[in-house]
Amino acid sequence: GGDARFALTTLEMVLEFARAEGREEATTELLSQLFEEGRRLTAKKKSEEHYDLISAFIKSMRGSDPDAALYYLVRMIDAGEDPRFIARRMVILASEDVGLADPMALLIAVAAAQAVEHVGLPECILNLAEAAVYLSVTPKSNAVYRGVSNARKVAKEHPEAQVPLKLRNPVTKMMKKWGYGEGYLYPHDYGGFVKESYLPDVLKGRIFYHPTNFGKEKQIKERLKRLWNGLKDYGSQNR
Repeated sequence: GGDARFALTTLEMVLEFARAEGREEATTELLSQLFEEGRRLTAKKKSEEHYDLISAFIKSMRGSDPDAALYYLVRMIDAGEDPRFIARRMVILASEDVGLADPMALLIAVAAAQAVEHVGLPECILNLAEAAVYLSVTPKSNAVYRGVSNARKVAKEHPEAQVPLKLRNPVTKMMKKWGYGEGYLYPHDYGGFVKESYLPDVLKGRIFYHPTNFGKEKQIKERLKRLWNGLKDYGSQNR
């Protein structure tokens, strides 16, 4: 029967392994070695599958494919993946790959993560699925992610750029005497906006966040162009 065929196949594998090791017979020591090698390979395969599945899941949502996202989500859950790990990855994706093209994405991802904690398996797969589909179909933008990268690069180039005196808080009389806070215009006293530079003088006019033309960011871009016209050029990158 099937058990006999399995046993015979296993025996043949052991004998082939023994010959490959230059041995005439399969000893208990050799069987133990073969067993450990099998365990190691199985563990390695599971580890690789863990990273392969989460990578495919993230890339499917980033690529706006809800069907692929659901497939890999189910694969991960059925393989025993921690749903909290999946939820954390979606929270990250909401800011990294959707951003302000759809500000609701982060709220939905966080809500799904909270639902996982409250509901647990097996029902929380529905919460994860809803969030995964939403993240897949909504407009995408990595402008916030790129903005952080741009700002970090410049911060490393100018680690000691001085904060303008007008932006410093004069918590003592001496600080006030030194000019801390002098000249600062409170935006709410001027209709909600004052066109002045808030960056250190050496970085005046620099732009780190370049909003795209996708989703909500298109409106954000137009508003920034109106507000900062003449001081910052938000129309220089039409992404």
